[in-house]
Amino acid sequence: MNAALDPVLARQSQSLGPALPGERLSFPGGLVCYTKGEGAPLLLVHSVNAAASAAEMRPVYEHYATWRTVFALDLPGFGLSERADRDYTPRLMTDALHEAAAQIRQRCGPGPLDAMALSLGCEFLARAACERPRNWGRLALVSPTGFRGARPLRGAPGATRAIPGLHAVLSVPLWAPFLFDNLTRPKVVRYFLEKTWGGRQIDEQAWAYAVETARAPGARHAPLAFLSGGLFSADILDVYEKLRQPVWMSHGVRGDFTDYRAKNAVERKPNWRFNVFQTGALPYFERPQEFFAVCDRFLTR
Repeated sequence: MNAALDPVLARQSQSLGPALPGERLSFPGGLVCYTKGEGAPLLLVHSVNAAASAAEMRPVYEHYATWRTVFALDLPGFGLSERADRDYTPRLMTDALHEAAAQIRQRCGPGPLDAMALSLGCEFLARAACERPRNWGRLALVSPTGFRGARPLRGAPGATRAIPGLHAVLSVPLWAPFLFDNLTRPKVVRYFLEKTWGGRQIDEQAWAYAVETARAPGARHAPLAFLSGGLFSADILDVYEKLRQPVWMSHGVRGDFTDYRAKNAVERKPNWRFNVFQTGALPYFERPQEFFAVCDRFLTR
C-alpha cells in the first residue's frame, strides 16, 4: 500500500528529529542521551506513555544546563533510542540507567550521580539507586508512580503488574499498528496531555514532539508493554523504602496524577522531603520559578 494513503506506513517512513538541543551521545544498548552545559552531572529520566521521550524534561534540561552538565536519556523504546520488538520490562529500563550512569561517571568523574525522574521513570531510577547505591547521589522524583491508593505495592521482588495475556492480545500484528495509530493521533495525544496537566492549557511544543515521536518506526513496542502493565513494578513501595540517598518527592493537585495516599510509607523517613505544587503532574512546565527554587536547594545541599 502507498505510504501516502496508509497512516501506519506514513508514520513509519518519517525520521524523528532531536528532542533537545546539545550534543547527542550513543551509549551501549542502543541508547541515545542528550547533554549540555558544564559542572556537576545531573541525569534526567522521562516518563513512560504512548508518546514519551526526553522532550518531557525540556524545562529541567534547559534550566540546569546553565550551571551543570545535564544529561537527558531516551529510555529503551522511546525517542531516538533503539525501538526494537523485544521484551520491555523494568529490568531493561533499570539496566539502561545503570549503563547511563556508568557512561556519565566515566565522562564526568566517579562520584555519585544526581538524578531526576518523572512518573514511571521514578520506579526505574529508584530500583537502580537501590541496586547500586554508591553510584547515585540525590534523587528528585516528580509525580512518581507506585503511591496510588491505600493498598501498598509489596509484591515479590522483581514482580510486575502485567495483566496476564494482555500484551499478547495488544501486540497481534494484524491490529497492533492500527491500535497504536489510533492511540497516538494528534487529538488523542492532546487529550492525554490535558489529563496530565489537569486543564486545557498545555505546552504546545511538548505536544508537537509527542505527536512526532509516536510516528517513528517501532514506536508501538514499548508503549504496548506499558499498556499491559508490564512496566509497572509490583514491589515498588519496598524499593522506595530501601532508598538511602536524599530523596525529594514532588507532585501536583490537578489531573489524573493526584492520588499519593501510599506515600505515608516514606513520609517519616529522614532522607525524604516533599513538596506539593498547585499544578498538574508537570510542575516545572507550569510554575518553573517555584519548582526550581525548591529543587535547586535540594540539589545543592
